[in-house]
Amino acid sequence: MLYDVIFTRRQVRKFNTDLVESETVDSIAEHLYSTRQMDGLNADFEVVPAQAISGSQGAAFAILSYCGNNAFDYANVGFVLQEADLYIQNIGLGSGWFMSAKPNNSRDDFCIALLFGGTDVPFRKGVGEFKRKPISEICSESNNIAEAVRLAPSSMNSQPWRLSFSEGRVIVEEAGRGIARMILKNKLNKIDMGIASRHAVTTLENDGKTITRVEPVQRDKKFLIEISYE
Repeated sequence: MLYDVIFTRRQVRKFNTDLVESETVDSIAEHLYSTRQMDGLNADFEVVPAQAISGSQGAAFAILSYCGNNAFDYANVGFVLQEADLYIQNIGLGSGWFMSAKPNNSRDDFCIALLFGGTDVPFRKGVGEFKRKPISEICSESNNIAEAVRLAPSSMNSQPWRLSFSEGRVIVEEAGRGIARMILKNKLNKIDMGIASRHAVTTLENDGKTITRVEPVQRDKKFLIEISYE
């Protein structure tokens, strides 16, 4: 189950030369293209071999994302690609986010790449191997959703979010601070917000909830993602 991967996944930076079967690549692509995007948004994704990109880090394949140049679209890309990240690691491959990886055929709307392939890097054995903020720094409540979001990957391990809850709703609000916020706010913080929201949705679905809406919202100067469920 993808929910279980949240507690063992890791950012893989070292890949091996093991062959990734075409059937496996096809299953990843099928899962990717069937993944629900945030409401009202529609990014483009493609799975390509390493030869199609620069900065492959030794990975066999990459998922390339393309979207508009705005906060909502960046968050949506993070939301979709984190589903792929969990799926890839669930089937035993390694995956990682890399800003340095770019398509050889450049497009103005390219966003970010998720690389994947074989790896000898072991998965984590449990929560104790993560270096993350305590739940109290991201949420006033301690529950399984907050724990899953706490373990979400983020640029510079900045964890730029806070969680709040109401009946049938989870709100992920941007809360980056200091230098990390200044460096990352234009794109990466928003991608990170989408990643965190995917962990929240995965947890809700594991608890038997039906997701009715996932929507990024800008309220005054606050950027947040509202997740509604039944």
